[in-house]
Amino acid sequence: MKAIRIHQNGGPEVLRYEDVELPAPARGEVRVRHTAIGVNFIDTYHRSGLYKLPLPTGLGSEAAGIVDALGDGVTTLKKGDRVAYAGAIGAYAEANNVAADKLVKLPEGVSDEDAAASLLKGMTVQYLLTRTYSVNPGETILFHAAAGGVGLIFGQWAKHLGATVIGTVGSQDKIALAKSHGYDHVLDLSKDDWVKRVRELTGGDGVPVVYDGVGKATWDGSLDCLAVRGMMVSFGNSSGAVPPFAPGILSAKGSLYVTRPTLGSYTRTAEELQETANDLFDVIASGAVKIEINQRFKLSEAAKAHEALQSRQTTGATILLP
Repeated sequence: MKAIRIHQNGGPEVLRYEDVELPAPARGEVRVRHTAIGVNFIDTYHRSGLYKLPLPTGLGSEAAGIVDALGDGVTTLKKGDRVAYAGAIGAYAEANNVAADKLVKLPEGVSDEDAAASLLKGMTVQYLLTRTYSVNPGETILFHAAAGGVGLIFGQWAKHLGATVIGTVGSQDKIALAKSHGYDHVLDLSKDDWVKRVRELTGGDGVPVVYDGVGKATWDGSLDCLAVRGMMVSFGNSSGAVPPFAPGILSAKGSLYVTRPTLGSYTRTAEELQETANDLFDVIASGAVKIEINQRFKLSEAAKAHEALQSRQTTGATILLP
């Protein structure tokens, strides 16, 4: 089969489109023939070496497709089942062997492309909104990178829950997109005094929670947007890692909470995984959340996809097609 592999860490140029021999699925695994592959910012961290993987390695962790071979002991799936996964390295390929308990079944109301474009991002939104901090109707909340893949799902879902949603974007041309996906107020990080605006929009109180996947560039300002006993949810580093900080700053700014959640901690069992995915599939099938796939690349063009993602040229979701 064809697959994207890296033999050294670096920029998009290290991505190689190669012939790879895929063994038969091991006990407890199934072989998934991919129909669509998700592209996520974490893939660039694996490629660059910010998050280490043993080299050489495949890349990508999210895809949808059809079960076409079963390893010994698999009883929960059968050949021909439509499935998706998020978290198994090697998704940038025509097929992948995946542990059966890491796969979720797709309902009729969700397409393969939508699943591949949304499973990782959408399940991230599910735990952020309902479990890391349980958002209540009427609350005003702040989300950074509102026009990104996670952001567009977040805005719609948060609005569905009855929140007033403030979003930030990196340029003026992304404001309209964010507003069309549930955000009540959209602030331009490059021009607006966004901390001041958040305080104004909340009557001086600040927000009870900030969801920050940007990292270094927004960290200090995000803390200044929080209400007393507010929660800082730092779940990504698209601008670079947050530098070390003294815990005393949290007390000085109002007894703040900080958490650094990961999807793996919220989907530890097959049951948790399927329940989290089902919440996502429900809001997609109902129309409350629409998945925006605004970039499609061939699997062989993975380097171009990474270049577009890192240069902030993308909006919504990006997928690769085998």
